[in-house]
Amino acid sequence: MPQYPSRRTFLGASALAMAGVSARAQAPKDKLNVLFVAVDDLKPLIGCYGDKTVKTPNMDRLAARGMVFDRAYCQQAVCSPSRSSLLTGTRPDTTKVWDLVTHFRDALPDVVTLPQHFQANGWQAEGMGKIYHGGYDDPRSWSVPSWLPRAKAVAPAEAAACDYRWEYACSAADDWYEQQAEGLRFAQAGAKPPTPPQPPRGRPWEALTMPDEQTADGQIALHAVERLRANARQAFFLAVGFLKPHLPFVSPKKYWDLYDRDQFTLADNPDPPEGAPSFAKTTWGELRQYLGMPKTGPLSDDEARSMLHGYHAAVSFMDAQLGVVLDELDRLKLTERTAIVLWGDHGWHLGDHGFWCKHTNYESAAHAPLIMSVPAMKHAGEHTGALTEFVDIYPTLCDVCGIPKPAHLEGWSAAPVLDDPKRPWKRAAFSQYPRGMGPKGPGMGYALATERYRFVEWRPRRQPDDSVCELYDHQTDPKENHNLADRPAQAERVKEFRALIRAGWKGALPG
Repeated sequence: MPQYPSRRTFLGASALAMAGVSARAQAPKDKLNVLFVAVDDLKPLIGCYGDKTVKTPNMDRLAARGMVFDRAYCQQAVCSPSRSSLLTGTRPDTTKVWDLVTHFRDALPDVVTLPQHFQANGWQAEGMGKIYHGGYDDPRSWSVPSWLPRAKAVAPAEAAACDYRWEYACSAADDWYEQQAEGLRFAQAGAKPPTPPQPPRGRPWEALTMPDEQTADGQIALHAVERLRANARQAFFLAVGFLKPHLPFVSPKKYWDLYDRDQFTLADNPDPPEGAPSFAKTTWGELRQYLGMPKTGPLSDDEARSMLHGYHAAVSFMDAQLGVVLDELDRLKLTERTAIVLWGDHGWHLGDHGFWCKHTNYESAAHAPLIMSVPAMKHAGEHTGALTEFVDIYPTLCDVCGIPKPAHLEGWSAAPVLDDPKRPWKRAAFSQYPRGMGPKGPGMGYALATERYRFVEWRPRRQPDDSVCELYDHQTDPKENHNLADRPAQAERVKEFRALIRAGWKGALPG
């Protein structure tokens, strides 16, 4: 059994870390600040991405002074692999993080993360909410220990909706919350946290009567305001990790009231893609763990409509918390010297193909929102169709803020796209998702998105050349309903895309 540090050891280690950081030189005053906003399970269901139903005024106002990346992709459609990849600037096969329990420092003990790199170059780097996954924090990334919202007791009538982590803390989850916080303390002291206990599960959606300020995301927004004020006179890298719209879809009732439940239309493609391998689909086990959800089979139409309503409400709720932070940035007159990046860690299925949650290689799961705002940018309010990957965020921020890029990065700076959103760019964006189907089954599905196509190659662990492929033509089949990979007319294209995947990301870079 590993030996974990005592609370006294943790406090001592934290004090030493803060002392070391405070001795570093501060960045010059002409350096840009960075507001780095991570959103859990946010798909491009945002007004600025063209959705006519959702109400997201604050993400839309950020887009109006920034650039919307219409074709941005995560590297793996689940929280920890995606976040580990983005924050290290390397891909899942390099981080070796394909699950929710592996820490990237197991494979990359000395890698310099994005906030750690800014910290080393003179920025005050602070994280709050969900930046890394759960209790698996990275203390080296921060100038001070990262911050989590505290549990709040709520009315007993609402306790049945309690879920886990910080997504929405209530009295029934307090014991679990304290265990999670203790795990974070171990991580901050440099030790691997204990295996997290199974959290309590309630209903997957709920309209709350509590005010925003008592919710986890409300607390995160208020803490961000506090840290903006505290750091206003020095260069900062402030990472703010909102928890909604992650399950459960619990948010104050006023956000549910923004929508008419009957306005939501159920997905018109409730079946898996024709011709796709059975292992490519998700059985959405994440949602099935919640109270009242079927263990097998589809949701009822009534349940599906509640899910759509709850997701939209949770997005609007999170958007309001973002507004609190942006308002304070404006009030402090920091907006004109702050680069802002907002990203959702992956997409989300909302009943398309009969799927819910993420955990696939399909467009709905891999395609994610990315908005960047840089002071005095020439193309504020514009969109770009340039294929962009989350590993590109690290080098892009380095270029925007004028610091050198580390040699280990496996992404490509999108700074030229900010200057010219219509310029020729990458041939493809890459993502992947594992499937443990036995020694002869697929071990990893490698996917790429091009301007027109989505292609997936599923490789068996022991016989990687004996692969199974999927090919979707987004020009004729934007919802990915028909797998074309086995059609003779597509043989050359399948051969081309298999070669591109095996050549790797460098083979898709701009000329």
